[in-house]
Amino acid sequence: MAELFGFKITRVKEGEGSGEGFTTPSPDDGAVEVSGAGHFASVLDLEGKTKSDDDLIRRYRDIAQQAECDMAVEDIVNEAIVADEADQSVSPILENVPVPENIKRKIRDEFNNILSLLHFQKKGHDVFRRWYVDSKIYYHIIVDNENLEKGIKELRSIDPIKIKKVKKVNKEQRRVGNNTIPFVKNIEEFFIYTNTDKNATMPTSMQGIKIAKDSVCYAHSGMIDYKSNQVIGYLQKVIRPLNMLRQIEDAVVIYRISRAPERRIFYVDVGNLPKNKAEQYLRDIMNRYRNKLTYDSSTGEIKDDRDHLHMLEDFWMPRREGGRGTEITTLDGGQNLGEMEDVNYLLKKLFRSLNIPISRMETENGFNMGRSAEITRDEVKFSKFIDKIRMRFCDIFLQLLKIQLILKGVMTEKDWNLLSPNVRFEFNKDSYFNELKETEIMKERLDVITQLDEYVGKYYSTEWIRKNVLRQSDEDISMIDDQIKKEMAKSEDQSEEQEGEDE
Repeated sequence: MAELFGFKITRVKEGEGSGEGFTTPSPDDGAVEVSGAGHFASVLDLEGKTKSDDDLIRRYRDIAQQAECDMAVEDIVNEAIVADEADQSVSPILENVPVPENIKRKIRDEFNNILSLLHFQKKGHDVFRRWYVDSKIYYHIIVDNENLEKGIKELRSIDPIKIKKVKKVNKEQRRVGNNTIPFVKNIEEFFIYTNTDKNATMPTSMQGIKIAKDSVCYAHSGMIDYKSNQVIGYLQKVIRPLNMLRQIEDAVVIYRISRAPERRIFYVDVGNLPKNKAEQYLRDIMNRYRNKLTYDSSTGEIKDDRDHLHMLEDFWMPRREGGRGTEITTLDGGQNLGEMEDVNYLLKKLFRSLNIPISRMETENGFNMGRSAEITRDEVKFSKFIDKIRMRFCDIFLQLLKIQLILKGVMTEKDWNLLSPNVRFEFNKDSYFNELKETEIMKERLDVITQLDEYVGKYYSTEWIRKNVLRQSDEDISMIDDQIKKEMAKSEDQSEEQEGEDE
């Protein structure tokens, strides 16, 4: 692992690492931290944390296979990624990026190339679901090392179990007053790839490959367990209620099977027989009743079937002389077998942990095409949750767009670092609630404009109303003005043609 595999974007020397200091940056990406300085060798121990990370990912995948969780995850993914044959699922918003229009056009073109490399139009649902369930997603960025200006050639998905991000903190001891304090010189970031497949053909000496940071696109859920500095997924809080729900369901099934039937109780009179003979007599009677002769009409055979039912057996009780004689009674079945309050309670708790509105659990509640005021508070919270995870998922696009623009020479890394905070992304939305809300907002804005019409030119300007009431951006205003001019010119031409025909 002494040499990096993959390409590395050339940086200015003073920009490398994180600068000097006595503290390391906050572990907000779940990377494994190792330290080493001078002639001391650094030891990378991935066993402890790697096993726990891998166990979490496997557990998340098992959870996603459960029926209730699978339905909830599908609802979340379908709400976040809306596939449309006419429009792409996501597009960049560059109105606040201070660059010329030709640069914006190049950014949009390169973003479309990235979507093509990800096959996002067809596989966007699968990509988002994999990121949501695993809490991490990795892509190997493949380029032509001899022609880096051609940009990214291919993006290959990597199983999160096989790769880990590592931060190597290089420190040196410095004397401050009478104390010796370890100072952080710089931080080296890279990835370690380990093929964990049983049938892997990779040589043992290459089981751990050190990969350059720029060669891998890595995005995570953004949720950190600060006790262990691990990245946890959105399904982490589902583990406990799901286990409780499964236990209650199993208990209900066992109780219903054992208490549902009415069973017979045989009180057998054994007289004054000794204990051993009384037990033998009781067994003989039991076997006599449990033997069952059956006739198979298709083959003409007679079978002697013995029915051994452990939970549903009858009860046989010996009764001594002096008491009542042989008696057969029945034991009533359970009377509260239809009660499901515990199961429903845990099911609601499971849906709350999945951030799914409880109303979606009740299948009898149909979709209400009413006003936006009738939308429940849970649906509003769910919509905000979708917006939040979309913003986290956009880290993939930002990283890939950065690599692509720098490799193709559209801008430098320094320029990107200045502009990237203003780059936003817009996802398609097919929720009727969003359409209804936008319609009502537009209606309210038009009503305000009608009331302000008599004050235009006196207290308010037209530009102020368009920006503050209609919320139109500079791009929208410019585009709408051009459209109005074209429509007016077209209308004048049609009027002139009509007048010529009349003459």
